[in-house]
Parts: sequence; C-alpha cells; structure tokens
Amino acid sequence: MSQFFTIHPDNPQQRLISQAVDIVRDGGVIVYPTDSGYALGCQIGNKNAVERIRRIRQLDDRHHMTLVCSDLSVLSHYAKVDNVAYRLMKGHTPGPYTFILRATHEVPRRLQHPKRKTIGLRVPDNRVTQELLSTLGEPLMSSTLILPGDDMPPTDPYDIRDMLERQVDLVIDGGYCGMEPTTVVDLTGDVPEIVREGAGLADWTG
Repeated sequence: MSQFFTIHPDNPQQRLISQAVDIVRDGGVIVYPTDSGYALGCQIGNKNAVERIRRIRQLDDRHHMTLVCSDLSVLSHYAKVDNVAYRLMKGHTPGPYTFILRATHEVPRRLQHPKRKTIGLRVPDNRVTQELLSTLGEPLMSSTLILPGDDMPPTDPYDIRDMLERQVDLVIDGGYCGMEPTTVVDLTGDVPEIVREGAGLADWTG
C-alpha cells in the first residue's frame, strides 16, 4: 500500500518533503506534481525503481526517461550542449518543456535511448517539485504519469492513489497542476525540432 501526503502547493511542509525524499533514497517510486501534470519519479541510480516505472507505464527501452532538475547548473554533468542550445533552454526554464540532449557518460546507459544515446532533461516551474529536488540534492529520474491506454495524465491524486496504490510507494497530493504533458524539443540537431506539442507550445519562441 502506498503512502499519501497532502503537500501545500505554495508553502510545502518541509517535514513531508523530507519524508518523501527519504522514500526516494530508499529506492521508492513516487507520484509527484509538476507544472504539466503528475509524474512518476525515482532516484537516478536505482535500476529496480526505474524498471518499476517502465512496468507501470509499459514502456520499452526506446522511450526517453527524463532527468528533472532544479535548474540548469547540472546540465553539463548529464548532457552535451552548445551555447545556442543553452541559451534556448535558459529562455524556457523553468517551464513545461522537456529537452532531448546527447547524454554524457555520467548518465547510466540503461537510461539513455539505446541507439541515439540521448536523455530528456527538464526544469519544472512547480514549488513542490523544486523543494523535493533541493532536499534530494540531485535530479529525479522521471516520466509523465500517462497510464497504458490513456492519452493524458490523470489529474486527481485520490484517483491516482486508487489506481496505483500497490505499484508506487508514495502519492503526493500537490493540488491541481494541469493535465497536458510537456512540449518535447529535440536539441541534438542543427535546428531545434518539436517532437511533441504540449503545455509549453503557446510560449515557444525557439
């Protein structure tokens, strides 16, 4: 049975944030709010937790997992990016965008696209997520919570608990946070390419 925390979206309770981070560090899978809907998250280096997320979503190894970061300061550690791409990302973060970048050797191979050796990276504009990341001290490995057969992520954390209470370790109720997935932008080529239109597209000026 999963735990269920109600965390205030504007003034997150640090006690609950710390408990959530402890669950992540212990190898747990959590459901948490972002600026484009609820997502699944776990610790980067935990292979079993990542595989649990893949099973929940029924994903194969060609699906891009995403590193959810507090800001772009960790970018060079996990991804290869030139100055043009960096300026573009800086102008759209924090926000509902996922950027596809070439991964560095710091990213475990099992988390990279098997052929392209790429990784997704994003910086969400959500207070609960930012507090989680700050307390954790590293990015979360993450995937939008879109369940098999659905096109959009569920929006009600109580419904999410009912659906996933035996598959995740924690569901965080952070209030309503939208239901449209991120806009995905591939920055591995000479010109940015929008791979998926999503929540951020209206503000896209790339």
